[in-house]
Order: sequence, then structure tokens, then C-alpha cells
Amino acid sequence: MIPLAVLVGKALRFALKLRGGGSAIPGGVALLIEPKFLQKTLGRMAKGIYFVSGSNGKSTTTAMLVAILRSQGLKVLTNPAGGNIPQGLASALLADVDLFGRLSHDLAVLEVDEAYGKLIAKKVPPNGLLLTNLQFDQLNRFHSPEEVFVYLNDLAKLTTDFIVVNGSDANTERLGADHRKRLKAKGVYVSSAALRSAAHGILAAPNFETQDDQLPKVAILKSAKGLRAKLAVGSKQVEVTLPAPGLHYAVDAALAFGMANEILGSKLDFQSATKAISELQPVYGRGEVIDYQGQEIQVIMMKNLPSLQANLDALEHSPKKVWISVDEGTPDPSWIYDIDLKMLSHADVISGTKTYQWASRLAYEGKPHGKLIEDENQALSYFLSLPGKQKTAIVNYEQMMWLRKKLGLLDLDGSNG
Repeated sequence: MIPLAVLVGKALRFALKLRGGGSAIPGGVALLIEPKFLQKTLGRMAKGIYFVSGSNGKSTTTAMLVAILRSQGLKVLTNPAGGNIPQGLASALLADVDLFGRLSHDLAVLEVDEAYGKLIAKKVPPNGLLLTNLQFDQLNRFHSPEEVFVYLNDLAKLTTDFIVVNGSDANTERLGADHRKRLKAKGVYVSSAALRSAAHGILAAPNFETQDDQLPKVAILKSAKGLRAKLAVGSKQVEVTLPAPGLHYAVDAALAFGMANEILGSKLDFQSATKAISELQPVYGRGEVIDYQGQEIQVIMMKNLPSLQANLDALEHSPKKVWISVDEGTPDPSWIYDIDLKMLSHADVISGTKTYQWASRLAYEGKPHGKLIEDENQALSYFLSLPGKQKTAIVNYEQMMWLRKKLGLLDLDGSNG
């Protein structure tokens, strides 16, 4: 059934792209036609399959790891940011498989959603697993960090060879330690100096365990300032230029280098790898700056409390022109009352179905706001009409996707090479 699944899936994918944007629908249809679509395509990777998962930083860390591996001359298959559930993964594969489901890539590096990781790993067990962190996430989806720990633990159980974790997050460090008898387990650690570069550190969920879970260090983030980060990877000292400023991006880079070191060992060419990272653009919506009609719009995504806090902490100055737009993609925004808003002095316009929740939050903080325009299209027009060339949009995931499309950016699929 693979040929039929590929034909129908590719046709759907082409038709949907003509309408603008990607979709998980073609992958879902391919899986309905051939339930073993993932096994029959990904199962042929000669140099292995590697998963990246965790609460935040998955997309950027995956992009960095892929860039490093491609700089070594490897042909790497990956999935687009956000396409991290079975249907999205299958849709990404449809872009590259031939009629018989064959791929020409050396290895696969896949971002996988925490809740779907076990399901995907049952079909295609990863050789190696990279865990970015465990943080407070959307309460409507993940009720507690402990629930996510179980998901990630289940994923680790299905990993065959090794695991690399954020060792400075006590949750992922413990998870790595729990599996070190069966898997080769390594940690990526953040120095105290680097931690001090962000007001709220790495924002890990609380962990009250007291045991010593320290793992062998595969990489250390020694310092982070602006777009520069200094790392120690094995015996090598590495300095990298990040795609966007912030401790969280520096941690992502350290994780990517640590994972690449485990995959390639002594074959890793650090000069090519650092050059690849320096040329990397931000993953869409993650610290991205959109140039639109002579205006530079910085996109700050509020996926959850830690992601918004990390992005605000990375700001060097309070932005002068601010638009906040949040819709029902964030059904319970009550966590915004736990956000430290010291880097925001005001908002010029607030929109979306959560307009009044954000207006109330700013009022409690004693910070002024301008117009309240629930309609996003009207709010965008007003925002663009404001004087000034440098502007900041604080948006949830759904509004980020909408905004990019409105500004003519439809490149969500990425490319495999």
C-alpha cells in the first residue's frame, strides 16, 4: 500500500501548498492508507534515527543539530518545526520519499512532541534521544511537569543506544540517570556564570529529589552574552554565534553540539559546525525578525510561561512599539500573572480573544496600554501604521502562524538535504 499512500499523500500536499501553507492532513491520509508508513520509510536509515524532545527549545535545538550534521557532509532528514506528531511527520516525509517509500538520506533527526514520542518510537525506535528540558507547560494540555516526566521516561525506554540530557535541569538529569544502566547517558551542563546571564536562569520545573544524578559531561555552556556563546565540547573549546540572543538559545546550541558529538565522536569537524550555526536563521516565530515594508517586526512567542519569560529575559531594552495578540490557542492564560514583565514598559495595542485578560494583567502591573482591538486584522493594520521602524509582536503560537501568513511568509516546510 506504500505506492498508493505516497501518491495520494503527495497529491494532497501539492494541492494544499497551492492554497498557501503546510498541513498535517496529507500525512494523516497516508497513515490511514498505510498504517506502517513511518516504519517502511524511516526504518531504512543507514546511520540511525535521533529524536529531540522536551518542553521547550525542541525546534531550535533540532535545527541546530541538523545544521551541524549537514556541515559534516551528511544528508539529514528532518521534520519542519511544529510537525512533531505522527501526521506531521508523515507529511514531512512525503516531500522526500519516492513512489516506493525510499529515502536517500544518511540519518534522520526528528523533533517529537512529548505526548506523542512514545507512539512514534513504538513505530521507529530512536538510536539516540536528546532531551532539552522539563518546564511548566500549557495547563490545559499537560496538567503537571510530573505527567510530562512520565511521557519522556516512556520515550527513553524505547531508545536503543544513548541519551543526552540537559544536566542543569534536575528533571531531565534524573531521567538520564534513571536509564544509565541500559543506555549510554551523558549530560550537557550550564555553568553558574552562564546561568547568571538571564534573570530567571533556565526556568526548569521544580524538582525536590535530593539524590546525586550527575552524569558524564559531553558539553558545558561556559558563558552566554547576546549572540555569543562559549562552549566546552569534550576537550574542545568552541565559540558560536547564535541565531538570536538569549540564554535559552545558547543552551540549545550546547545541547546540539553535545548530541552531535555523541553521534559523530572524533569525526566531528568543529570549524564547519560552528560556521553552520553562525549562518542559521531563527526557526520561524522563535526570535524571528520579519522585514515587512521597511519595518522590522520582532516576533516573541508566548507558547507557555517559561518560553515567554526566556524571550523577555533576552531583551536588552524595553521595546518601543509593542503589540500583544493572543487567541483561543491559549485557552487559559492565567499563567501570565506569574510572568516578570519588567522588560515591558507598555503595550501600544492588544488584540485577540484574550485582549481583556492581557489588559487586566498590564493594569495590575501598573503598565499603560493603548488601543484594545479584538479583531486581529484591524489590530495589525493599526500596529503597522504606528510610527517607527522597529516593532515587537508578542503572540501565541496560533497568532504567530496567522501573522507570518498575513505578512507573506509561507515557508513552514523547510528543506531536507
